[in-house]
Amino acid sequence: MDAMHPYERLSLFTVGLILGFALIAVHVFMLARPQLVQGFLKSFPRNAVLGQILLGLGLAWFWLLVAPASMGTFGALAMDLGEFNNAKPLLRILIPITMVLVVISVRDFLAVRALGVLGLLAAAPLLESAFLKDPATRLLVPIYAYGMLTASLFWVGMPYLFRDAVDWVTAESKRWNAMVLGGLAYGVAIVICALAFWRGY
Repeated sequence: MDAMHPYERLSLFTVGLILGFALIAVHVFMLARPQLVQGFLKSFPRNAVLGQILLGLGLAWFWLLVAPASMGTFGALAMDLGEFNNAKPLLRILIPITMVLVVISVRDFLAVRALGVLGLLAAAPLLESAFLKDPATRLLVPIYAYGMLTASLFWVGMPYLFRDAVDWVTAESKRWNAMVLGGLAYGVAIVICALAFWRGY
């Protein structure tokens, strides 16, 4: 296995642009179509089909992290788990079984829990892209990643908090607009910093 994991090769500049433009696009859409987005967010926790799809994506991603390095492209994301490397063969079997059992047995808030799993996995490449880089403004990426990690932990363990948060933020247009504009401003700040300070990192 190559000593350097693909996450460690990620450019802060590239990741910053992707994250920044994604935040801008999502929040512009939220600002332009508030009723559509609010309706989706309110129905999301009980969307079993979307929950199954997101859970499948999350567990497939996790499986790739423990896949045999000999699998070529499919083993490219395989991670060194240190003392737990010996558990990889067992994990490769347990992950698909777990996905089936969860889909069958977990009915409440499956979509939120699955979104939390994806959030936990997505934080790693964000953090790696900014790790030990010089620009102080790089902290915009880890701050977002740790915020996503914290929210994802709650979504996995206490998914009803997602529903409560959506109900609270959609109760008043002022709250909704403040949240959307805040996310939009954060995305703009990341893009500006990427273009101004993160080239070459």
